[in-house]
This record gives sequence, C-alpha cells and structure tokens, in this order.
Amino acid sequence: MSNIIFRKTCLALPSLAALVVLGNGLSVNAQTVEAETIVIPSNQTSISTVATEEIASRTITPVPGTVETSSVMLNSGSTQVTEKTEPSNQIAQSPIGIGRATRGGSSYIGVGLNVGASGSFSALSDGNFTVIGKIGLTKTLSVRPSVILGTDTTFLAPITYDFAFKSPDPFTEPLPIAPYVGLGAAIKTGDQSNTEAALLVTGGIDVPLNSRLTATAAVNAGFFNKTDVGILLGVGYNFTGF
Repeated sequence: MSNIIFRKTCLALPSLAALVVLGNGLSVNAQTVEAETIVIPSNQTSISTVATEEIASRTITPVPGTVETSSVMLNSGSTQVTEKTEPSNQIAQSPIGIGRATRGGSSYIGVGLNVGASGSFSALSDGNFTVIGKIGLTKTLSVRPSVILGTDTTFLAPITYDFAFKSPDPFTEPLPIAPYVGLGAAIKTGDQSNTEAALLVTGGIDVPLNSRLTATAAVNAGFFNKTDVGILLGVGYNFTGF
C-alpha cells in the first residue's frame, strides 16, 4: 500500500513542477506584454513630437497653380497696393487755388441787375445791368468782382469771407444758403475829374440752384462823397479752378 502512495507521489511531482514552470512563464510573458504596452505609446509620443517639430521647422514652398500659391500672391498683391496708396494719402493739398470752390459753393460768372437804394453819385445807386462773378481763393475767402454798367460805370472788387451753408428755417424743408460779408474797393469811372475810388462794404447770400447755376443777392455800399447803396440780384454759371 505504501508503494502505491509513493508511486502516485512521484508521478504528481513532475506534473506540479510543470505547472509551476508554466505559471512562471505566463507571468513573465504577461509582464513583458505589459512592459511592451507601456513602452510603445511612449515611443510613439516622442516620435510624433519630433515629427511635429521637424514639420514646423520646414520652409513650405508653394507650388505654382495650387491654392497656397494663389493665396500668397493675393496677399502680397494687397500689401503692395496698401504700400502704394498710403503715401498718396499723406500728400497735403495746397489751400490756395484760383477759382476753387469755397465752403459757400462753387466759383461762378454771370449776369444780374443792380437796383439803386440810395445816393446819386455813381451807377451803384441806379438801376443798371450788371456783370457779376465769384473767384474762390481759399476754403473761406473769395474775390467777387462785378461791373455796374451805366453813365458812371462802377467797378466793385470786394474780398469776401464765405460762411458754410445754412438753412434759414429749421422747421421747414431746408434751403441751403451760403452767406458772405466783405470789404473792398468801388471805382466810379468817367472823365479824369470824375473818376473816384471809395471803400466798399458788401454782404449777401449764394443759393445753389443746381450743379451748374448759383443765384446770388447782395447789398453793396460805396462810401464816395455821398454814400451810394445798391441791391444786386443775379445768376452765375459755376466753374472750377483755372
């Protein structure tokens, strides 16, 4: 009976040893697999990081005919246009220009009628046909020469200060008018004994009728031996600088 037990024990020992060896092998393999599983993502991360740095450091050269090339050309073209247009905006325009428009409207030349209000020394105080004009000099200053025809033809040459357009009544439909005031000279002509120059004071308004025509009305006072006052009404044809 003891012999049988001894034999079974001897037979069981190799099997147990085989199981132990097999178990150790599986655990080693499991550890190896786990180690490999841990190492592989780490290597992949480092490789991808290096690849990303290499791609970022490369200089990309656009290939002709591609979308990237077209985009680069458009961006460079817009930059060149901006660089060319910016200096032109920095060029200052001269504030003086003969015949330029003022803030009171365009320069013009036209005809009108002078109506005498008081005095009897010059044509300024009579009803006479008149040639009128406005020649802009700066944004606010202009010369308004006119000739009052008659027995004693009188030349008026005031320099006026032009105001901006205003509306006479804000509660109605706005009518643009441009007031002006000025000083100058009134020259009465005749024979040598009757020719005389005097101080001229003027004030009036310009009313643009359209892009071509401007209506004007003014009161002129010439301080001769007697003060002559006339009211001038006229229409002028607009023009730009000479």
